[in-house]
Amino acid sequence: MPESLPIMTLQMWLTFGVIFVAIVCYSMDKWAMELVSVGILSALLVLFYVFPVYDVATGEEQLDPTALLSGFSNPALIAIMALLMIGQGMYQAGALEGPTNQLMKMTGDNSGVALLIIFCLVLIISAFLNNTPVAVIFIPIVSAIALKGSTSVSKVMIPLSFMSVLGGMTTLIGSSTNLLVAQTAKSIAHTPELKAILDIGFFDFTKPGLVLASVGALYVLLVLPRTLPSRESMSGELVGATGKQYIAQIDLTPGHPLIGKKAIAGLFPDLKEMTVRMIQRREQALLPPFEDVELRPGDAVIVAATRKALTEVLSSRPKYFSGMIDAYEDPNRRAGQELSLIEAVVAPGSRMIGRNIQQIGFRYQTGCIVLGIQRRSRMIRVRMNDIRLEAGDVLLIFGTRKNIVGLRANRDILPLEWSTEDVPDIANAIRARIIFGVTVVAAASGYVPIVIAALFGALMMVVFGCLNIRQAARAFDRRIYLLVGAALAMGTALEYTGGAAYLAESMVTMFAGTSDAVVLSAFFILVALLTNVLSNNATAVLFTPIAVSVALQLDVDPRVFIYAVIFGANCSFATPMSYQTNLLVMGPGHYQFADFVKAGTPLIILLWLAFSLFAPWYFDVSWVAQSH
Repeated sequence: MPESLPIMTLQMWLTFGVIFVAIVCYSMDKWAMELVSVGILSALLVLFYVFPVYDVATGEEQLDPTALLSGFSNPALIAIMALLMIGQGMYQAGALEGPTNQLMKMTGDNSGVALLIIFCLVLIISAFLNNTPVAVIFIPIVSAIALKGSTSVSKVMIPLSFMSVLGGMTTLIGSSTNLLVAQTAKSIAHTPELKAILDIGFFDFTKPGLVLASVGALYVLLVLPRTLPSRESMSGELVGATGKQYIAQIDLTPGHPLIGKKAIAGLFPDLKEMTVRMIQRREQALLPPFEDVELRPGDAVIVAATRKALTEVLSSRPKYFSGMIDAYEDPNRRAGQELSLIEAVVAPGSRMIGRNIQQIGFRYQTGCIVLGIQRRSRMIRVRMNDIRLEAGDVLLIFGTRKNIVGLRANRDILPLEWSTEDVPDIANAIRARIIFGVTVVAAASGYVPIVIAALFGALMMVVFGCLNIRQAARAFDRRIYLLVGAALAMGTALEYTGGAAYLAESMVTMFAGTSDAVVLSAFFILVALLTNVLSNNATAVLFTPIAVSVALQLDVDPRVFIYAVIFGANCSFATPMSYQTNLLVMGPGHYQFADFVKAGTPLIILLWLAFSLFAPWYFDVSWVAQSH
């Protein structure tokens, strides 16, 4: 055991204080995360300007502003920002609508079963591919399935991240942390015997890894969905909070996909989320119940549907509205120009009152299309073009972002700005899938660094029109950017002030004279806790030499403590900045710092207990107290 601890300096204790205050401020969620992050950076910059830290050998200042702010140029952070842009491009192009619909069809439209299949796939695939690109692949798919099943996205994003991390701890290449530990262990082996022992193989820790992953997966699948908050973005709450029905019209032009479809038990399966109010066939109006009715060319199908249902059809099956909408095929629309939906109220005194949409010439005046009309007073059962507008009617309007913005100048309607929502443009779906696939393959293969693959992929999304500059900038999450920068600055300060080494060696000294199993258990939980403050890679590099040293002093196989570092460093569940996948799901899931603390802390404790019970038995580590 070490005879003395690192020297306790003022800088070390002040660093501990800053980190403690940072964790408290993040957890309270009283102030904006961006403000807290900038405050931490400012505190560290001032602290080490007043109390600098010098290298003993060279006399150079180690914690100058360049070192503290170097996290903002960290390749991992740049890769995360680029991957968020690629994900936005996938959404804007509607590239995942097809695969999502196929999976939902395979599971009988049971979103719970579909999500279970996805999570199991993530767990398995993460063992053989780096878990960061795996999370990138499945974030938009899981989000789409959750929305289809009316499940809050905040219920599924943290489970997705945690499953990818759990899968990654089972093989050598599942996580970059595992490889880093193995490389560090090999580099510190100074004898051929030790070098042979510390040569970690691909599946050397798979069995204990599978035990921990199984225990963690049960918690993630059975407990987490019940404890996570049900939260949407502000726009999602405003747009989707009500189930109000719009009247919309589907014109069956030649070649329409609904032609030939028959009613079954009075309902049309292809319009399951819509209520068919009437079918106008030439001069005849067919009313429900529809028995043995087959849709024909020229029919006008009048439906009542929520905005969510209309948006989903518009984004995944735009041909249904081909008789009304040709924006997808408009040769004058520039590549990447956004398509949007907005609600607008017919104003009192409007010139539209008493006239129908066709008489108004709405499309020619505004460049937009009225997709649906909502009237609260009574049920409408006529063709949409026969509806004479009244003051207070709500119009669901579709058009390009430019034309939607232009509605602000229209005095006849009152656009509800909060209701604006982008609609995926599936004309770019194939391009987006190709770019996404090439990016993931390049990153997962290891031939191209993930930061290069991600940046190039984000660039291609813009070049090929899947994203425009405004959409790409919107995908750039400043909360994540500042959070990671502040976290890396804290980790750097903890390392150079000797704080991390002090904590590690304090633990070894504290448990002197106890059993090897107790030391192993304490070592695991210390690594698991610090990996949520430091980056997991920094924790791995810092504790690998300590693990070997402790094991040799205890006369225990060093690989046992090396595996403890691997599993403990992968317990990055309690803070968003502890691992890349947590940062990736933070935006889509609309999470706060405290959400990770509440969800991840019980999982860390559970894995610690599982490791403490299983590892001594599996590796034959004694529970009997010994003197060394």
